[in-house]
Amino acid sequence: MTRYRYYTATTLDGFLADDDHSLSWLFKQDIDENGPGNTTAFLAEVGAQVMGSSTYTWVLEHDRDWLPEIPTFVFTHRELEAADDHVSFVAGAPSDHRATLESAAAGLDVWVMGGGGLAAEFAGAGMLDEVVVSIAPVTLGSGKPLFGGAYDLELKDCARNRDFVVARYDVRGPLTDS
Repeated sequence: MTRYRYYTATTLDGFLADDDHSLSWLFKQDIDENGPGNTTAFLAEVGAQVMGSSTYTWVLEHDRDWLPEIPTFVFTHRELEAADDHVSFVAGAPSDHRATLESAAAGLDVWVMGGGGLAAEFAGAGMLDEVVVSIAPVTLGSGKPLFGGAYDLELKDCARNRDFVVARYDVRGPLTDS
């Protein structure tokens, strides 16, 4: 069964990027590329990825290696150019594209790459099963938030990878008062 997994890194105060979309804070951190929460092991379980247009344009400008050769769906209303033939552009709610995403993933998982607003849209549609977040010992004070909305998560596992705490959560659903 296809799982939807938000796999990302954040600062201790909950930001994915600074106010200018920079990830310079991230690349200054020490990490073991073969340690807990590593990208290679994660990608072995992924058959498709989704991201928002801001994430997509940042990847194109800074690190195209974050576009693995798997079906990639960019949620946008903007006119953008595809980096290659495995990139598609879609608009609308995540639930509008569920069958397409799961077909493209071919029995593997869907990586919800980001940003935080898109991850929250997937959660709101009942299409986010897991959050895997590497937490860096950095604070920015402001920036692009890790997640939008209020959701109840259950910690399933955590480990240390040099500078990072890698935490894995199941998404229970929207946070309620009861």
